[in-house]
Amino acid sequence: MRNNILENEMDGIFVVVPAKDEAENIGKVLKKIKRYCKDIILVDDGSKDSTKKIGKKEGVIVIRHITNLGKGAALKTGCDYAFSIGAKKVIAIDADGQHDPNDIPRFAEAVKTCDIVFGARTFNRNMPYLLKFGNRFINMVTRFLYGIKLKDTQCGYRAFTASAYKKIRWNSYDYSMESEMISNAGRHKLKYKEITIDTVYSDKYKGTTVFDGIKIVMNLFYWKLRDTGNSGKNNQVN
Repeated sequence: MRNNILENEMDGIFVVVPAKDEAENIGKVLKKIKRYCKDIILVDDGSKDSTKKIGKKEGVIVIRHITNLGKGAALKTGCDYAFSIGAKKVIAIDADGQHDPNDIPRFAEAVKTCDIVFGARTFNRNMPYLLKFGNRFINMVTRFLYGIKLKDTQCGYRAFTASAYKKIRWNSYDYSMESEMISNAGRHKLKYKEITIDTVYSDKYKGTTVFDGIKIVMNLFYWKLRDTGNSGKNNQVN
């Protein structure tokens, strides 16, 4: 059970969990999240399994996309709803168990002094080499184009304030969402932090593909050209 001190720390914070066909993991993930936060939104992105049913059983808010629209669309649906009902801040966490809910208090603490907090995965030997190489390349491009220096631009574990969300709200439906969020943060010169998290890589082929990576890099250049004259600078909070 959450103690009163922790409850006060989480006041106004919603956790949003986009999910597709995560019946195997979502119950355990939601149970762990509930140790820290009472306001949880599960967005079932067109699952064909019992993801929605498990979310209902756990007593969280469940929003369902009838068809699969993509992670970016699912997270935006959840964030839009959270802020529409009074959330002050949102913590985004993946549904597959790769993000440790025990880090939620760290995100809640970090976002007190900045606009957005990015999680940075530890790149251990369990992380597939191709993902590691692609992530580092995207990090480099992001820093060059937007002046935002991150160790892990593709980690979906993040926290942001209501005012920041109005500026970073993305259009991407897929995994490009993480990078579009960063490009918008750079364009609006938002203050940010990055905190290290542990990650479990249970499926080497899950998540972004080589095609996704190429698309992300192309989008980074597209967004930069679109917003010429509004490039960001390094506003990292130490």
